[in-house]
Amino acid sequence: MLSNPKWQVSAENKLLFRSWGDEFVVYNGATGDTHLLGLVAAQVMLKLQQSPTDAVSLAEWVAPLQQIEPDDEFVLFIEQILTDFDGLGMIEHTRL
Repeated sequence: MLSNPKWQVSAENKLLFRSWGDEFVVYNGATGDTHLLGLVAAQVMLKLQQSPTDAVSLAEWVAPLQQIEPDDEFVLFIEQILTDFDGLGMIEHTRL
């Protein structure tokens, strides 16, 4: 059985959000980097700031907000967002 790791916002990151419609700018105070996020990516990041979460749970939470079903394709989309965030050093696997 494949594991479904939980992700969390990296402890050293201090993220500040601003939004304009469906676009969000996130400033990472720890790195000084600014990132432009679409609506789904912003919803994922906001949820991760609340608590550590895995891709399936994120898909189940975000899908209704987007008025879609959390099918396997959407879970893969969420996993790609998580991979991108990880590559930017914004999130990390939980130690649980």
